[in-house]
Amino acid sequence: MQTCDRNSGARVLAVVNQKGGVGKSTTAVNLAACLGGIDRRTLLIDLDPQGNATSGFGLNVGQRKTCVYDALLSDIPLNQIVEGTDIEHVFVVPATIQLAGAEIELVSALSRENRLKNILAPLVSDYDFIIIDCPPSLGLLTINALTAADGLLIPIQCEYYALEGLAKLMDSVRLVRAHLNPALEVFGVVMTMYDSRTRLSQQVVEEVRDYFDGKVFETLIPRTVRLSEAPSFGQPITAYDPSGKGAEAYRSLANEVVLRVD
Repeated sequence: MQTCDRNSGARVLAVVNQKGGVGKSTTAVNLAACLGGIDRRTLLIDLDPQGNATSGFGLNVGQRKTCVYDALLSDIPLNQIVEGTDIEHVFVVPATIQLAGAEIELVSALSRENRLKNILAPLVSDYDFIIIDCPPSLGLLTINALTAADGLLIPIQCEYYALEGLAKLMDSVRLVRAHLNPALEVFGVVMTMYDSRTRLSQQVVEEVRDYFDGKVFETLIPRTVRLSEAPSFGQPITAYDPSGKGAEAYRSLANEVVLRVD
């Protein structure tokens, strides 16, 4: 197995944006699938109570007996919750609606901001990449992800107000860096829902590239019907529409991600 240069362990990336509807879970699922497709052993942790990353790989959210909640708050070893997928080299730690209560329960938990980091530590050497799909908020679940991660992968849609709320996210990053995780950095920004036919999309890309100097990936994820349909079939885009523009874009993004860590 090839591993990233991080003390012979995985590169841990939190996919985060507190604004909903930006393609966060879509990016987490499809990036994980594409990293697996280039022989990178990848673990996707679903930290969103909606469970979109879980169902995106065809795992039934409603029939789960255990999920990441049990590892965070019931001390069940994380490796007992990891599940395989139909994509080679890709594994998932599922989420269920039970996770919605974790925000409240974590408030009184010992070392509450470090729970995910601590349960993840025994698995870091088993993977090349660990991707954390965060909820669309800046609560304790997201703070746990920021504390456990090496870097942030921020999806931003090519729409009006694309940068809205990002100042608050960056404030949270600075606080986490100061008090919990000094090594945390913005690993990369990925532009989603790009429509090459509109001047707006091009303007938004330029604006975001100015804001995140040097951090924006060259790959632009297009707005396609197939990308929207794939989750309802429980498949990443590489399985649902392997030759389409969406699959091609996420493969390109995966290659860029690997180049940034090699």
